[in-house]
Amino acid sequence: MPLAPHDERHLIHRIGWLRAAVLGANDGMVSTASLIVGVAAAGTGRTEVLVAGLAGLVAGAMSMAAGEYVSVCSQADTEAADVARETDELAKAPDAELAELAAIYVARGVEPGLARQVAAQLTTKDAIGAHLRDELGISAVVSAAPVQAALVSAATFAVGAASPLLIAALAPSAQIVLWVVAASLVGLAFLGGIGAAAGGSGRWRGAARVLVWGALAMAATAIVGRLFGVVTG
Repeated sequence: MPLAPHDERHLIHRIGWLRAAVLGANDGMVSTASLIVGVAAAGTGRTEVLVAGLAGLVAGAMSMAAGEYVSVCSQADTEAADVARETDELAKAPDAELAELAAIYVARGVEPGLARQVAAQLTTKDAIGAHLRDELGISAVVSAAPVQAALVSAATFAVGAASPLLIAALAPSAQIVLWVVAASLVGLAFLGGIGAAAGGSGRWRGAARVLVWGALAMAATAIVGRLFGVVTG
């Protein structure tokens, strides 16, 4: 009697957009908060701080989108080249490719005779798909999607960057640095925990990783801003 189907939801299905989303939001918050802290620590007024933060938001979002698009396009080009190469090899040497696929299954622990049968059946159904998946590790779940990655990166960067910018606009002029640092650390901990949980990892570890690097970035820019503020003041 066949087993009843059951619902399975694996985290790997999120990897295409999750990586870009988490990276974009964290980068937006860290970079913009650090920029605001550095400019504010230099002793400039609220208007200059907000202009610098807004410029950082726009430039950062565009940079993230462009960088992610170029990076993922390179991955997509590599995948396309592998597909073309594997298609050509299947056309020119089908027996050798069948033996290669069977050897992969044998290496994974399948009995040689059964491995040959499995390879033959998969080749009959979808030869290129079998080789891409089992020989090269390429599948629809993890394949490159440049436009999606670029849009997600830009949008999440802007959302992450908007938080310290809003805090800087609402904070008392003399306490912009304190407010932005405190709010950004809380936001980074939240984002780190959410990203880790969505990826199936521990929330505290994810939050700690982001907090450490975010605190270091803001501390570094505060020191630079203070030094240059003193020099030029």
